Amino acid sequence: MLTKELMDKVVAKNPGEKEFHQAVNEVFESLEPVLRQHPEFVKAKILERMVEPDRQVMFRVTWMDDKGEVQVNRGFRVQFNSAIGPYKGGLRFHPSVNLGILKFLGFEQVFKNALTGLPMGGAKGGADFDPKGKSDAEIMRFCQNFMNELFRHIGPDTDVPAGDIGVGGREIGYLFGQYKKINNRFESVLTGKGINWGGSLMRPQATGFGCTYFCEEMLKTRKQDFQGKTVAISGSGNVAQYAVQKVTQLGGKVVTLSDSDGSIHDPEGIDLKKWEYVMDLKNVKRGRISEYAAKYGCEYWANERPWRAKCDIAMPCATQNELDKDDARRLLDNGVIAVCEGANMPSTPDAVEMFIANGVLFGPGKAANAGGVATSGLEMCQNHIGMSWSAEEVDRQLHQIMVNIHKNAMDSAAKYGSPGNYVVGANITGFIKVASSMMDQGLI
Repeated sequence: MLTKELMDKVVAKNPGEKEFHQAVNEVFESLEPVLRQHPEFVKAKILERMVEPDRQVMFRVTWMDDKGEVQVNRGFRVQFNSAIGPYKGGLRFHPSVNLGILKFLGFEQVFKNALTGLPMGGAKGGADFDPKGKSDAEIMRFCQNFMNELFRHIGPDTDVPAGDIGVGGREIGYLFGQYKKINNRFESVLTGKGINWGGSLMRPQATGFGCTYFCEEMLKTRKQDFQGKTVAISGSGNVAQYAVQKVTQLGGKVVTLSDSDGSIHDPEGIDLKKWEYVMDLKNVKRGRISEYAAKYGCEYWANERPWRAKCDIAMPCATQNELDKDDARRLLDNGVIAVCEGANMPSTPDAVEMFIANGVLFGPGKAANAGGVATSGLEMCQNHIGMSWSAEEVDRQLHQIMVNIHKNAMDSAAKYGSPGNYVVGANITGFIKVASSMMDQGLI
């Protein structure tokens, strides 16, 4: 197999970057039928070019904490591919951030962005900085010093970062302010901005809503919907919060949420009143999900993920590799009919294999969670034309984008011999768009 030989080379050239290896292998496994039909991609070594980022930037970030002590972190920006538009992808602030994780995320972003139909290339960046427990002043100083280097590598027609884990509206504001001060220009260089200064309505809701819309489309293929379904959701951050809201609005009952300390299981369901409590707990008080269990008297599973809960639909919305083969087995035993990824690559490869082999509807992250970057793209569009759309208009466009992503993935899977396999379909759809664009632009 063409891809097996190349995969061995990727592993040899990128030692120790297991997340990156996993992401590349997942795409490669889907592409053999495409490469057989398009030998021009093989001759032009498109795959070899795709797995090498255009550039990888790594830099020191030095800042001072509230005690007057000097702190040193490492910052990154991996600009992977700009064949269809300026680089686009989030910034992640978390102790786990390293080059391998960012390469995995950036590689995924190339295909995810292509699926949206918007002109956006793929990138990812961040730092091994932990905002948890830091004061606003410390976070501001870190963001300003991070931008003192990053500004050299970004711009509205070059690279437009957004938020990710550890980077919300507060951090985007500090980053944007410093970029504006350095460049003396007010321009669309970051998305996720505040509404008063160029942000888009619906951006916080976009990934959670989009994932729910994609899951809804999958259910429709079996003449089903969310009405009366029990849904297990992991995480309790932005994506999980708005997935809860939209699932509930569509008639589903969400029974779980989680954070890094454990999971809650509320068989009565997290209704919109309880959802408002979660929003305050996590976004204002910055508390732990265990406090929900204490308030509402439900089960709390310390140091456990939520996948032993009985459910019809699972939506992993926390982080990569949070759902393994043992979790998959539990979900299958409990009768799960659909799994839709709100996070980036949250299911391990053997878990994905089990779901597909057992006929479970499986929405991979690069398709199912593309709503966030799609709405970032819509924010860029609004900035370019100097207008702000209503929440209803943004939501309408987001919904249509997710419907289109689902259709295109389903059509590609059927065309290349894997009907119903959204992993294959999403990979092929994104690959063909990027590969064709690279061919058109010559050997660069």
